[in-house]
Amino acid sequence: MTIGWGLVGRLWREPVFMVAVRPSRHTFTLLDETPEFTVNVPSDEMAETVAYCGTVSGRDHDKIRERGLTLLDGKRVASPLIDECIAHYECQVIGTSRVVPDLLSTDVRQACYASGDYHTLYYGKILSILQTR
Repeated sequence: MTIGWGLVGRLWREPVFMVAVRPSRHTFTLLDETPEFTVNVPSDEMAETVAYCGTVSGRDHDKIRERGLTLLDGKRVASPLIDECIAHYECQVIGTSRVVPDLLSTDVRQACYASGDYHTLYYGKILSILQTR
């Protein structure tokens, strides 16, 4: 999944990378099956690949093959790393929470959730940070 943002910090005395995933996304199913993930930070030169990967679903496309990317084994998790990226976070899910519609402003609900596809927040304990380039 291509994410446009994530939050990094300390939560529950742990280093955490938090990502938001909508239930309609293929990644949502994958996170439920294997509660760990990697965040692969692309270089500026990867902008076209990032844009492509953000517009097609992994349900229907083999984005890795189609964009000529190379997968590497994770060091601490089973989720792969993308070799062409410049840094990688390896994370184990230690908590989740669903966005509560009633706690959002009407403007946010109308602008971002017209379909009712509210995010689930995944809190990943950062097990390692790798820099490859």
